[in-house]
Amino acid sequence: MGGCFSDVRGGKQAVGVGLTGPSMSPMPTSDATLNDAVDHFFRARGLHQLFTQVELSLSGSRLRDRDIISKSDPMVVVYTKKRDGTLEELGRTEVIMNSLDPAWIKKITVAYHFEIVQPLIFHVYDVDTKYYNLPVKMLKLNDQEFLGEGGCVLSEIVTKQGQSLTLDLHNRNGNRGLKNLGKLTVHAEETVASRNAIEVIFHCSRLENKDLFSKSDPFLRISRIVENGGSIPICKTEVVDNNLNPIWRPLCLTMQQFVSKDNPLVIECFDFNCSGNHVLIGKLQKSVADLEKLHKQKTGANFILPSSAQHGYEKVLKGQLFVDQFCEKPLYSFIDYVSSGFELNFMVAVDFTASNGNPQTPDSLHYIDPSGQFNAYQQAIMEVGEVIQFYDSDKRFPAWGFGGRTIDGTISHCFNLNGSASGVEVEGVQGIMAAYASALNHVALAGPTLFGQVINNAAEIAGQSLSYSSCKYFVLLIITDGVLTDLQETKDALVRASDLPLSILIVGVGGADFKQMEILDADDGCRLESSTGRVATRDIVQFVPMREVRGGQTSVVQALLEELPGQFLTYMRSRDIKPSAVNIAQTSASHATI
Repeated sequence: MGGCFSDVRGGKQAVGVGLTGPSMSPMPTSDATLNDAVDHFFRARGLHQLFTQVELSLSGSRLRDRDIISKSDPMVVVYTKKRDGTLEELGRTEVIMNSLDPAWIKKITVAYHFEIVQPLIFHVYDVDTKYYNLPVKMLKLNDQEFLGEGGCVLSEIVTKQGQSLTLDLHNRNGNRGLKNLGKLTVHAEETVASRNAIEVIFHCSRLENKDLFSKSDPFLRISRIVENGGSIPICKTEVVDNNLNPIWRPLCLTMQQFVSKDNPLVIECFDFNCSGNHVLIGKLQKSVADLEKLHKQKTGANFILPSSAQHGYEKVLKGQLFVDQFCEKPLYSFIDYVSSGFELNFMVAVDFTASNGNPQTPDSLHYIDPSGQFNAYQQAIMEVGEVIQFYDSDKRFPAWGFGGRTIDGTISHCFNLNGSASGVEVEGVQGIMAAYASALNHVALAGPTLFGQVINNAAEIAGQSLSYSSCKYFVLLIITDGVLTDLQETKDALVRASDLPLSILIVGVGGADFKQMEILDADDGCRLESSTGRVATRDIVQFVPMREVRGGQTSVVQALLEELPGQFLTYMRSRDIKPSAVNIAQTSASHATI
């Protein structure tokens, strides 16, 4: 691997492979501007639009080098420019370490409206080394060095021959004072409306060692050859350290990535170096059909190494690629499930700790304004509840409070919001609102802030549902203003709940420091671990600060549903739960006509 003087775990992670398993994403993902759940929510309200989903692939050349002892670590942020001139972020690529000629794997999905002029802006950044292991969506762009920007209209790319457009990068606001900021090439492809995918496990044997004092640290990069003869990278595996006979985790490739079983793919094996100068161990060209044949015949394919003598000679190597597993499988969408009778069942828990302030004073987060203007809790209940209740047939919601002193004088960390000793459910979102307002008159604010009991109660309901239905999935909304007192107990509860059909949305209200909530969200790529060392089987938490919603940085609907479909699908696929075949056909037909 060479001398690495910083933590480069982020650079060793797989990209675009749709890792499978209980703790991993079940399918390839991209930063889509249209989330399945959001789209379905709006369509049900008659808000239909004509569009084509387009994937953008990005590559750069001769980028500016802003690092002293290495090369820039570039990432692209893609924006659409609104009519008022403001920029709305569409997505970010991964970070490529130490490269001035990067070819990013992560695609940006855009809804192409042929009748609308859609300006796109591309900002290229050099990401600081200390942020390597953060997910790109958590990177603060002001902390990164700006390398250049380019812009075009989406239709320019789509209508260009080969659907590729190369842009000259320049300074912000069109300032071209500095020359040679490099170029950015954007390639567009219409997304393929297919559920077909393949799951593959690769291993290699007898790879050539490229390191001097240790063994090579191999990874695979797979690219698809396109019509113009060039290639587009579609995924790379994780790095296996110090191993000449590596076995990689399962990868899942959709037809969007490989197009057809006969389309040629270039599979390259590299020795990872933290300098970014990854050494080619060998390469080969195979189609998906060829890979399937290798699996059936249980034979390997030899890597080749192009000669540097420029005589067209290729050296056949001893190192071989094997396909240990090959299976075709359908990838059902979120809409497939909800259209065939699967439900999201809503639950809510409200923070009654004293840090919210006296409900009788206007500066309290619990103050109910006589004019009818919602406080932060009411706003979260109404806006979040409106979305989730759309997917719940009976609209009867368990509702709790926590951290309050109830009528009997005891502090409870999970009490029925409606004041009933036996029934926890209320009727609809208005029932939650009424129970909340009533509880403020009968429950004294106290503390501390504990989530554990509420999560355990929600998990118990989700667990009980498994005995009579596999078509229910539960969403617990926790609205809170403060810092957790039982962080480890909450982690323990979440790890236990990660095996159940349950997601937890935490909405933070007020101006508190919500760093603990971000830990629970696990967006840093580190799965939660219990006090006994057990690791969560999947991420089930999403944290949304209400102040960001109110600040216009994101919509409530988008913030709520950003991760929920993925969490839902991870659970269903890990248990091989399939939607109704009849409704799938109907859903496919309706999408084809839109």
